[in-house]
Amino acid sequence: MIRVLCVLSLLFVAACGADGEPVQPTGGVTIGVGSNGVHAGGTVGVRRGPLSVGVSLF
Repeated sequence: MIRVLCVLSLLFVAACGADGEPVQPTGGVTIGVGSNGVHAGGTVGVRRGPLSVGVSLF
């Protein structure tokens, strides 16, 4: 079972970007100070042409 998962993982990673040039990730970090204390957040995403997909992290 472990071997099957390893092979599938390897194939998945090898297939990433196989149909074109690699996509560069984007990211950002924010740090804020307010009356409730210090808070941090960030974003992680990918942009390819007019399409952009991202996730906010708090």
